[in-house]
Amino acid sequence: MPEIPGARTGDEPLVIREATVADVAAGTLTESQTLVIADGVIQEVGASPTLPSGAREVSAGGRVVIPGLVDAHVHVLAGTADLFRQAEESPFYVGAQGSQIMRSMLARGFTTVRDVGGADHGVSRAVAEGLWEGPRVVFGGRALSPTGGHGDGRAPSRFSTDDTCCDIGLVCDGEPEVRRAARHQLRTGAHHVKVMLSGGVASPTDRVDSLQFSDAEISAVVDEAQAANRYVAGHAYTARAVNRGLRLGVRSIEHGNLIDDESVELFRAHDAYLVPTLVTYDRLKAEGAAAGLPRASQEKVDVVLEAGLRALERAWRGGVNIVFGTDLLGAMHPHQSAEFRIRAEVMPARDVLLSATVTAARLLGMEGQLGVIAPGAAADLLVVDGDPLEDAAVLADPSRHLRTVVHAGRVVSSSLP
Repeated sequence: MPEIPGARTGDEPLVIREATVADVAAGTLTESQTLVIADGVIQEVGASPTLPSGAREVSAGGRVVIPGLVDAHVHVLAGTADLFRQAEESPFYVGAQGSQIMRSMLARGFTTVRDVGGADHGVSRAVAEGLWEGPRVVFGGRALSPTGGHGDGRAPSRFSTDDTCCDIGLVCDGEPEVRRAARHQLRTGAHHVKVMLSGGVASPTDRVDSLQFSDAEISAVVDEAQAANRYVAGHAYTARAVNRGLRLGVRSIEHGNLIDDESVELFRAHDAYLVPTLVTYDRLKAEGAAAGLPRASQEKVDVVLEAGLRALERAWRGGVNIVFGTDLLGAMHPHQSAEFRIRAEVMPARDVLLSATVTAARLLGMEGQLGVIAPGAAADLLVVDGDPLEDAAVLADPSRHLRTVVHAGRVVSSSLP
């Protein structure tokens, strides 16, 4: 099990009293608990634990304390919905935008995020070392795309494939080139490698229903990731693309709006994960044009918007591992928490919370470290008004219900005494 990134020694111990502690996996609440935190890690949880001297004390006042949230599909450097125009920007400007995006994510209670295109080791390190305030960043580097695929942002008239540092994708073709590209992402410390299995909304020249990469190319990436004890995340919308990826060993499917019954069977058979991102289509429909989404991409939104909620319900009823994700871009980032409300239309509140805690931690390979309140886990905690195990609105509206955010043992924000 990897070490908890972001935990630092030397911070003052923290004690949270009068807490009603949520066990999300069990779906239970335990009242009158005290949490003892030191060095970024939960040390004790109980009715009368041993308290360290010199600790800062906070009273939860009987409110519910839950684990910090995980958003497993973000682009923390996406300061605009026109990602391919952003690739031409100064990296310093893009980084400055990203620092503000991450600060706001943390304020909404997301203490860990998985970036699936754009963030690199430098972004993750800047947060871990306290240079930027934000959630723990689990990164994959740049997503691999074939020529003309979802990560190829060139206009039809442009032939050059000049590389820029702020691209979210890396164009590569053929098994040797794809294998080399995967090795490069892993060399930088990537926690996963992302591949484009189908077309997408944001890219200008590919169809949503297209297949991307050959079986041999996908298998090469899976082979390299597994050799490094990492995994492959696959962008895919249609059942054809999803099912092919699952058969070839892709561990997490991003989006999956058009899955079918066979997809559900394959998810279960391979113990794979589905990361829907429903709020992004809702907001792209409402705000995409104003946020800079190109017209060609706006026309693709309707194709995936209506099917997304039906796919989520199909997966949930079928027992698929479902993980929380949002995929918001540019000015749409503030709507991150609305994903809870949308999912609650077809899932119980507790299962929605599971997707952002326990199940997300398992996907990230950090089970027992994230998504739980227990000794040895990361001290990522939220104090909320209301019971999010019963009411998803508690997390959908953090401005009303979120009272305290603790990240890696440090109180980031609090309105409690």
